[in-house]
Amino acid sequence: MNVLVTGGTGFIGSHTVVQLIEAGHTAVIVDNLCNSSVKVLDGIEAICGKKPLFYKADTRDRAALQKIFSENKIDAVIHFAGLKAVGESVKIPLEYYHNNLTGTFVLLEVMKDAGCKKMVFSSSATVYGMENEAPFREDMPTGATNPYGQTKRMLEQILTDVAAADPEWSVVLLRYFNPIGAHPSGLIGENPNGIPNNLFPYIAQVAVGKLPCLSVYGNDYPTPDGTGVRDYIHVVDLANGHLKALEYAEKHTGTEAINLGTSRGTSVLELVHAFEKASGVPIRYRIVDRRPGDIAACFADTEKAKKLLGWKAEFGIEEMCRDGWNYMLRQK
Repeated sequence: MNVLVTGGTGFIGSHTVVQLIEAGHTAVIVDNLCNSSVKVLDGIEAICGKKPLFYKADTRDRAALQKIFSENKIDAVIHFAGLKAVGESVKIPLEYYHNNLTGTFVLLEVMKDAGCKKMVFSSSATVYGMENEAPFREDMPTGATNPYGQTKRMLEQILTDVAAADPEWSVVLLRYFNPIGAHPSGLIGENPNGIPNNLFPYIAQVAVGKLPCLSVYGNDYPTPDGTGVRDYIHVVDLANGHLKALEYAEKHTGTEAINLGTSRGTSVLELVHAFEKASGVPIRYRIVDRRPGDIAACFADTEKAKKLLGWKAEFGIEEMCRDGWNYMLRQK
């Protein structure tokens, strides 16, 4: 298949491109590089022996997307492109709604005009809100506590409506949990521009001395050590889940929401200690107040992914930390 990957130089996107190429598909990337680097293409080429076709463009740019579809016979789209920092979304909500919603509207319209009606959408566990109890199942009511989560929730509904109106559409909504780690080669990984918004790259940057100390938000949650529990998933497992979702979309129409996680919760301090063991470096941290909107525990029920996609996570927290550290060592 010829697959357009929006946001394909990002953390999850780049690993998915590697999996696509290794599975024999042709990957075409569109990315505006707002939170990634074109150097990622060199890492992909070093791993696969082949550099994917790349277009620097924003998904809100209709003419740019039309050019991509006119120059390439695109069979399906894996849609990662979007702003994704929860805290930032609270500060600049208009930019999040405009970027994430408008970019998807334009993409869907261009896809429709080109006769391309298969999409794997990058959603998030944030759509489960604060009212549900872990493990989260796909049939639970959705909610959101921040603009970023709202964009994912709204786009899930919009994509569901599009597929309901036109039975030729096939859309898989992948609700994934907390991707961490890096490709085992160490050639691609998570290296965000500026100060990281996610826990794992922050820990890694403390380990290499780029940042002085990790802030742990709260140690009084009803969890084994008082810190928040999350479902961390190896980014390679997550990328493989996108390939399985693509295979599913080829054979089915309509919309399916599917969790991608490990079904296991790991606390913040457990992750810190696992990273210390993998790296041999002590991680300096301090306990600070809870963040508004954070929940005590968030992990997935993954039975639907096993049943519909034949997918399950293979890597444990030790491999996630090992591969993430190996990548960071190459960035020094």
